[in-house]
Amino acid sequence: MVTISAENMSAFVSDIFAKAGTSRAEADRIGKYLVVANLTGHDSHGVQRVPRYLQWLAEGVFIADRIVKVVNETPVYAVVDGLHGFGQTVAPQAVDIGIAKCRAMGLSMVALRNAGHIGRVGDYAEMAAAAGLVSVHFVNAFGSSLVAPFGGVDRRFSTAPYCVGVPRPGQPPLILDFATSIVAEGKVLNASFGGKKLPAEALVTAKGQMTNDPHALYGEYSASGPRDYRKGEGAIRAFGDHKGSGLALMCELLGGSLTGNGATEEGKRFANGMLSFYVDPVRIDPDGFFPIDVAKYTKHVKSSRPVTPGGEILVPGEPELRMRSERGKNGLPLPDDTWAAICNAAKSVGLDDARIQAAMGNKA
Repeated sequence: MVTISAENMSAFVSDIFAKAGTSRAEADRIGKYLVVANLTGHDSHGVQRVPRYLQWLAEGVFIADRIVKVVNETPVYAVVDGLHGFGQTVAPQAVDIGIAKCRAMGLSMVALRNAGHIGRVGDYAEMAAAAGLVSVHFVNAFGSSLVAPFGGVDRRFSTAPYCVGVPRPGQPPLILDFATSIVAEGKVLNASFGGKKLPAEALVTAKGQMTNDPHALYGEYSASGPRDYRKGEGAIRAFGDHKGSGLALMCELLGGSLTGNGATEEGKRFANGMLSFYVDPVRIDPDGFFPIDVAKYTKHVKSSRPVTPGGEILVPGEPELRMRSERGKNGLPLPDDTWAAICNAAKSVGLDDARIQAAMGNKA
């Protein structure tokens, strides 16, 4: 295990992508968003993605420095094409459009299609909450069938994230952000590099056997080599039995079909779709009932007696806030295989050992 400061890691990732051909501004965004995912404890969407992003950039799956194209709009909604740009670039642009329309109208919707991997969806709910807006996001991943429906063994869904953000004046927002599978694919990726083990029955083999072995999803791979989910025959399982499976279906239909991104189809070019709704609570509730009731009800929920003596009731967003504080002080822990894969990726674009040592905080 290696530990690297968030500042050093963000700068290192930025240097990798700038060297790979993106603008410095885009490279900085990629570094920022990936590191924030690690800071909040969502390692599945963090810097372990660097080798795959570079691969997809080289293959033309992602295209550098895209500006979104507005396909169709009214004062209330917009349909936006990300043109296969990096998600860390095109998704914030789409969110900015939603925020601007919501501020003008009190309510808005944005349908984003053809985005590169947008990363941690909670980032975009946080953007909306910082603007004082409630937001709801349905996401799918075209070309990334990884999840078996309830009762099945064959891949039919993407991990289909769902996210809701609620602003709280003077306090951090409530951010509910989860994949509709038992684990996100990135957690399988993390486990394959020596990170946290998966729950015992997170995956299902092609023969219907429950397992937590990442090889079920990726097939054979070397310790620090690339992972390709197209080479595995198993699937991730939907969380919550029929409930998670049903929510995954709706994320595919709303985040995929309705946006024009397309519902998941294996073997096609990867693209995230995201359907987002934005609500201005001040316009809906000029008397200010909403923030008062949110505070009162959150306090009521947290006052429940814990099952475990000495335990605590947490609300959405609290674990991430605590992790961000802890890792901000102590650095990002990275499994050795993850760090080796990132270093190999850095060398592949021309960064030298001295730059790698600098990222680790070592002087040449």
